[in-house]
Amino acid sequence: MGNSQTAFTIIHAHAAGIDVGSRSHLVAVDQNKDHVREFGVYTKDHQEMISHLRQHGVTTIAMESTGSYWQTLFTALQQAGFEVLLVSGSQTKNVKGRKTDVIDCIWIQKLHSLGLLSGSLLLSDTFQQLRTYYYHRQHLVQQSARYANKMQKSLRLMNIRLDVVLNDITGQSGMAVIEAVLAGQREADHLVSLVSDRVKKSRQEISDALQGWWREELLFELQASLDFYRLYESKIKECDKVIETFLLKYAPPVEVSVEEKKQLKTHRKRAGKHAPGFNLSQLAYQYFRTDLFAVSGISYNTVLCLLTSLGHDIHKFPNAKSFASWLGLVPNNKVSGGKLISNRRPSGRSTIAKSLRHAANSIGNQKDHELTPFFKRIAFKKGRIAAIIATARKLAVIIWHMLTKGEAYHKERVELNGEKQRAVKLKYLDKKLHALQLSKEELERLLLKHSLSVG
Repeated sequence: MGNSQTAFTIIHAHAAGIDVGSRSHLVAVDQNKDHVREFGVYTKDHQEMISHLRQHGVTTIAMESTGSYWQTLFTALQQAGFEVLLVSGSQTKNVKGRKTDVIDCIWIQKLHSLGLLSGSLLLSDTFQQLRTYYYHRQHLVQQSARYANKMQKSLRLMNIRLDVVLNDITGQSGMAVIEAVLAGQREADHLVSLVSDRVKKSRQEISDALQGWWREELLFELQASLDFYRLYESKIKECDKVIETFLLKYAPPVEVSVEEKKQLKTHRKRAGKHAPGFNLSQLAYQYFRTDLFAVSGISYNTVLCLLTSLGHDIHKFPNAKSFASWLGLVPNNKVSGGKLISNRRPSGRSTIAKSLRHAANSIGNQKDHELTPFFKRIAFKKGRIAAIIATARKLAVIIWHMLTKGEAYHKERVELNGEKQRAVKLKYLDKKLHALQLSKEELERLLLKHSLSVG
C-alpha cells in the first residue's frame, strides 16, 4: 500500500496571522519564515503594517488576543478594510515543536488559512465606549469602598467603634460624627446628638462607642481617607451623568406608556449605596423592551452591567445555551474514551457573569424566592459555590429569553418547574416507602416524628 497524505483545503487563500506583543507585533503572510516581519506598536508602525499586508494581497487576518495590547491594532486594521478575527490563546496554543514568536504567528496564519479559527464576540463601537464608562465607574466604586474601609480602620484603632453602632459609617450620621471629630470635637454627648434617632442602638451604647484614644497620626489618616472618599464619590456622580447622557443619546425612539411606567414602579428595587443616580429602570426598558427588575434578585448594578456591557448585542447569540456558555457558567466537559476526564470551567473575568453570580448569591439568602428551592437543591448536592453558578446560569437563560423575545418575566413558569421537581421527589419517596413495606404503625410513627420535628 502506497503512502498517502491527506491535504487540507485552503479556506482563506489571502490570510495573515499576527502574534500580538506589548512592544512589537510579528506578522506572517504565508508559511515562509523569511517572510515574517516585525512591526512596532506606534501609529506609524500600524500604517507600515497595513501597507505590508496590502502588498501581499492579504484580505483577512487572525490575531491572538493578549491583554489590551490588541485593541488599537485591531481598530486600525478594521478601519483599513481588512476582515479581522480576534481569537483566544486556547485555539492557538497547540503549536508543534519549540515555541517562539515567529512560529506562533506562522501557526496562527496556517490555522486561519485552513478555516480552523473562530473569532471572539466583540461589541459594537457604541457599546464598547459605553462599557469603558462602566468599567471606570466600577473602579471608582471599588476605590470609594476602599477608603471607607480605611476610615473605619482608623476609627477602630482609636477604639471609636462607629462600625458597631452604625450599619454604615459613611451614612448621614456617621459622616456627621467623623466631620465633628476632625473639627476637634471630643465630647461624647455632643457627638451622640449628631446621630439620627432612627439608629436602633441606645444613646448610652452610642456614647460608649464614641469614647476612645485620640491619636494624632490616625486622625491625620482619617482626614486623608475622608478627602479621597469624597473625591471618588463626586467622580462617581460625574460618571453617572456621562453614562446617562450617552444612554439617552442612543436610546431607541420608544415611548413608554403610562401603564408601562406604573408597571416599572411596582418592580422598582431598593436602591443600594452606589445605585446609578438616574432613572435606570425606564432607560433599560427602552433598550430591552422588557422589565428586568421584575426578576427578584436582579439589582441596579446587574441591569447597568447588562445594559453597558452587552446591550443589543445579545441577539448575536443564537440560543440561551450559547449565551450561558459565553459567560462561562456551564461545565467545560471534556470526554475521552467515553469517560468524563475534566469539567473545569474555562477561566475568564466576565463582568456580566460576576454580576449574575452576585444576584444568584442573594437569591440563595432569600426564603420566598421562586428560585430558592432550585438553589437549595443544588447546594445540598454539590455545595453553595456550585449552586451559585447553576442559579446564575438559570438567570442567564431567563434574561436571554426576556431580551431576545421581548417577553415579560413569567414567575409562574419558574414556580411550575419547582412543583414538577416536588412531584418527582414525592414519586421517589413513594417508591422507597413501597419497597420498605412499612406497616401502618411504622408509617404513623414516622409521620408523628416528622410533625414533632417541624413543630
